[in-house]
Amino acid sequence: MEESTHPAAEPGVTHVLEGDTARLTVTGELTDAARRPLVRVLTDLLLQHEHALARVVLDLRDVSFMNSAGMAVLVQLQRMAAPRGVEVALLDPPEGVLRPLQLSGLWRRFPLVDSSGDGVAPAPEDGAS
Repeated sequence: MEESTHPAAEPGVTHVLEGDTARLTVTGELTDAARRPLVRVLTDLLLQHEHALARVVLDLRDVSFMNSAGMAVLVQLQRMAAPRGVEVALLDPPEGVLRPLQLSGLWRRFPLVDSSGDGVAPAPEDGAS
C-alpha cells in the first residue's frame, strides 16, 4: 500500500556574503523541512569564514508560514553561531513569523533588522498585539 503523506518540501535558501555579514534568504515555509538546508548553509559559512564572520542575517520576508519546529530551527542556528561570536538577526520577519516568536518569548533572543535602513529595529513591547 502506498503512503499518501509526503514530506514537506524544503524551503529555498540562498546566501550572500557582504564583508563580515552573511545574509541567508529563506523562501517558503519555515518548518522542520528547513532544518537541513539552513544548517548546511550556516555550517559551510562558519567553517569557510571562521574568523571573518560577525553576523548572520536571516531574510525572512518571503516566509509564508512558521511552526514550532521552525522556531526550533532558528534557536539551533543561534546556538551554532553563538560560541563563535556570530550574531543571528532576523530581517523584516512577517507577522506569521514574528507573532509566534513573540508569544513564545523567543523574539527577545533575536535582534530584528529593518530593511528600510538596515539598522536594528526596536524590540516590540511586551504588551504589543
